[in-house]
Amino acid sequence: GESVWMGWFLHYALSAFTPIAAARGDGARVAAWTAHAEALAKALDREAWDGDWYRRGWFDDGAPLGSSASRECRIDSIAQSWAVIAGAGDSERARRAMAAVERDLISPETGLALLFSPPFDQSPHDPGYIKGYPPGIRENGGQYTHAALWSVIALAGLGEGDKAAALLAMLNPVNHSLTQSEMHRYKVEPYVVAADIYSRPPHVGRGGWTWYTGAAGWMQRAGIEAILGLRIEGATLIVDPCIPGHWPGFEMTVKRGSDSYRVIVENPDGVCRGVVAADHDGIAATGDPSRFAIAGDGRAHVIRVTMGTPPIGNPAS
Repeated sequence: GESVWMGWFLHYALSAFTPIAAARGDGARVAAWTAHAEALAKALDREAWDGDWYRRGWFDDGAPLGSSASRECRIDSIAQSWAVIAGAGDSERARRAMAAVERDLISPETGLALLFSPPFDQSPHDPGYIKGYPPGIRENGGQYTHAALWSVIALAGLGEGDKAAALLAMLNPVNHSLTQSEMHRYKVEPYVVAADIYSRPPHVGRGGWTWYTGAAGWMQRAGIEAILGLRIEGATLIVDPCIPGHWPGFEMTVKRGSDSYRVIVENPDGVCRGVVAADHDGIAATGDPSRFAIAGDGRAHVIRVTMGTPPIGNPAS
């Protein structure tokens, strides 16, 4: 079998490691990885597009997995989210694929964002161990929180701040136990992330495994990096938020070594994304207004960022 989402992931990894090889003067690896990533992106877009979303993969016999022609696992969220995260898919197709995720897999009514639908049950094909779970349990068509958080990151990558923040709030475990009835349905701790939540009666909304899951780290990254837009790359601090349009702004304090940065983000025009102006300790940014040099001087600094619609030609666009 072959996996589309692992194809996106390989492209992402190659793209991340290529600059490291370049910095070390390893031209052979740069050339090989660049060529493979380009060929991989073309193959994925050519072979994996199903017409309204990307397939999850193919079984050993060549039958598609995650296709509109599939009776079970018709649409899978991971292949769609990573088409955006990897930055390798056709942009319009990736946006259309995420719209299909919103339509077919995210349910505000149940508070769930499913891994795929429908679950495996009677299919003669063997997708692996996930078919060993009952339908709607864990990875077999339940909410697998890792994947749901990747959808948050993908929506933010598309500039959909309202949708990304709403989905993150839906995944927040606290919001699964706001009332006594919700608490009895959820059954697990509301102060840690559950790896999975069941999606089929009589256990709709019941939390699965807690405490051990790496999804907690992805929730932190989705909130801080994708929505608040804070990232650190070497000696550069990046502030490129994707927030709900009704947020007037926010503040955060960032500590890097002995430096401290008070970051003030203002959103006077009510946009979801776009940095149009910034200043660092009162000095206006002259280049990309979302990127700031880390001083490394052990002092307290103030960064002020203004969001808006960038004019054509603005590097932040």
